[in-house]
Amino acid sequence: MFELFTPGRTGRSFLTTTPNRWDWALLPLVLVVLALAAYGAMQMARPFVLGQPTPISLDPAYLPYYLLRTILRMFSAMGAALLFTFAFAVVATRWKSAEKIMVPLLDVLQSVPILGFQAIAIAPFIALFPGNLLGVECAAVFAIFTSQAWNMAFSLYQSMKTIPPELAEAARVFRLSPWQRFWRLELPYAMPALLWNMMMSMSGGWFFLVAAEAISVAGQDIKLPGIGAYIAVAIEQKQGSAIAWAIAAMFAGILLYDQLFFRPLLAWADKFRFEESQGEHAQQSWVLDWGRRSVWIRALTDRMWGALARTLGWFGTRELADVAPRPARFTLSTRAIDRIVLVLALLGAWRFILFIHAQVGWGEALRVVGLGCITLVRVMLLIGLASLVWVPAAVWIGLRPRYAQAVQALAQFLAAFPVNLMFPIVVYALVHLHLNPNIWLSPLMVFGTQWYILFNVVAGASTLPNELRLAADNLGLTGWLKWKRVYLPAVFPSFVTGAITASGGSWNASIVAEYVTWGKTSLVADGLGSYIKQMTDAGDFHRIALGIGVMCVFVMLLNRFFWRRLYLLAEDRGR
Repeated sequence: MFELFTPGRTGRSFLTTTPNRWDWALLPLVLVVLALAAYGAMQMARPFVLGQPTPISLDPAYLPYYLLRTILRMFSAMGAALLFTFAFAVVATRWKSAEKIMVPLLDVLQSVPILGFQAIAIAPFIALFPGNLLGVECAAVFAIFTSQAWNMAFSLYQSMKTIPPELAEAARVFRLSPWQRFWRLELPYAMPALLWNMMMSMSGGWFFLVAAEAISVAGQDIKLPGIGAYIAVAIEQKQGSAIAWAIAAMFAGILLYDQLFFRPLLAWADKFRFEESQGEHAQQSWVLDWGRRSVWIRALTDRMWGALARTLGWFGTRELADVAPRPARFTLSTRAIDRIVLVLALLGAWRFILFIHAQVGWGEALRVVGLGCITLVRVMLLIGLASLVWVPAAVWIGLRPRYAQAVQALAQFLAAFPVNLMFPIVVYALVHLHLNPNIWLSPLMVFGTQWYILFNVVAGASTLPNELRLAADNLGLTGWLKWKRVYLPAVFPSFVTGAITASGGSWNASIVAEYVTWGKTSLVADGLGSYIKQMTDAGDFHRIALGIGVMCVFVMLLNRFFWRRLYLLAEDRGR
C-alpha cells in the first residue's frame, strides 16, 4: 500500500530551528520566486477598459516580463486543471451511472476547439470584472485550462480503472473508506503517469498560447502581455528575428519550471513505483536534494504532510450494513441514467437537425461532413505513423531513467513548440517548391500532439516493475517475443490514453494546421479545420457552429467505436 502523506517526523518549527548552509542557499531562490509571482499577480489586476489599446513591443528586453506573465497564467490553469482532474476521475470511477455521462462529455469537451471555448467565455469573464484586466486574464487562463485538463483527467481516470487487483484487494481488506482509498492507493499509484501528463499539459498550453493571449471580442483585438501575444505580433509583422527571440524565451521558461517544479516532483514520485526493489537509476533533482538537506524546508514539509495525513481520518469507514450492495436499486438507477442519456442525445440530435435545416442548409452540411472525412483520414493516418515511431522510442526511454531525465526538458520544449512558429518555413517551402498543401500541411496537425503518445508511454514504461523485467531476462525472452509478451502489454493502457488525447488534440490543431498564414500569404488545405478557421475570420457564426458541431460528432463517434473499445481492452488486461 502506498503512502502519499509522509507523517511528520518531528514537531519542530522552522522558527525555532537553526538554519544551515542549504537554508541560506535556498532562501534567495524562494524569495525571488515569491517576489516575481507577487509582481506578476499585481500586473494581472490592473485597470482596463474595453477598447483600450494593448500594445505589444517586439523589443527583446520585454521578453522576461512577458515570460513571467505567461508562466503565471499557465500555472493558474494547471491548478484549476488538477482540481477538475481529481473531481472527474473520482466521480467517474466511483459511480457507473455518472461514468456513462461524464466520459462521453469529456470526449465532447476535448473535441471543441479552443476558439469555441473562448467565444463562449470571454464576454462573461469581462462582465464579471468590469473595468479590470482580471476578466480578460481569467478568459486567457480558462482557454489555457481547456488545453490542459482533458488529457490529465483521462490519465487519472485510466490509472484508477487499471489498478492491479492485488492492490484493490488489499484496500478492501484494510477497509479503507473511499476518501482513504483515493489518497492512499489510487492517487499514489497514478502519480508517475499523472506527472508526465501534467508536463504534457503545460506543453499543450504553450501550443495554443497564441489563441489564448491574442483575444478577439466585440470586433476588437485584445493582446495580453505574454509570449503568445508576442508571437502573434511577430507573425503579423513578419519579424523573423522576433520569432527567434520568442523561441529562446520559451525554451528558457520551460527549462526553468522543469528544473524548479517538474524535476523535483518526478524525483519525489519515484517512490510510488509499483515494485519492491529500486530501479537501477532513480530520478534525480538538485532542488529536491537541497530541500531535503534544508532544516527549514524539512520542518515545514513535516508539518504540512502531518496535517494532510490527519485529513485521512475525516471520513471513516462505514459499517458493513451501510455498504452492502443493493442490486435492485442500483439496476434501476443505471437504467434511469441510460434513458436520460438517450433522451438527451436524441434531443441534441433533433435540435442539430433543425439548426441545419433552418440556418445553413443540407447541401452545406453534407459538404462539411465530407471535409470532416478528409480530416479524419489525416488524423488516423498521422496518429498511426506517430505511434510506430514513438512507442518503441518511449519504451526505450522509460526503461532507462537516466536518459529520461536527459530528454525530459527537450521533449517538453518540442511538445510546447507552437506550430505557428513554423509558418515562415512552411510557407516558404510550399510556395517555392510548389508542394500540395493538402499533403504537406498535414504533418503540422500532429507536430504538437504526437508528444501525448511519447509522454504517456514513457510514464507507462517507467512504472514497469523491475521484478518483471528481471523475470523476463531469466526466462530468456528477447527481441520481438519480449516486446510482445512484456513491454507492449505493460504500456498498452498508457498508449491508449496518449492516443486518445493525441487524436482529440489533432482535431483541434487542424484549425491551425490546415489554414497557414505568414504576412499576406495564406495556404489552405481541404478539411474541417480550415473550414472553421475561414468561417471564424468571416464572422459567420452559423457555419462556425456547424463546423464545431460536426467536429464534435466525428470525435465522439471515433472515441465511442474505436478508442473506447481499446480502453475496455486495456482495462481488462490491467485486471
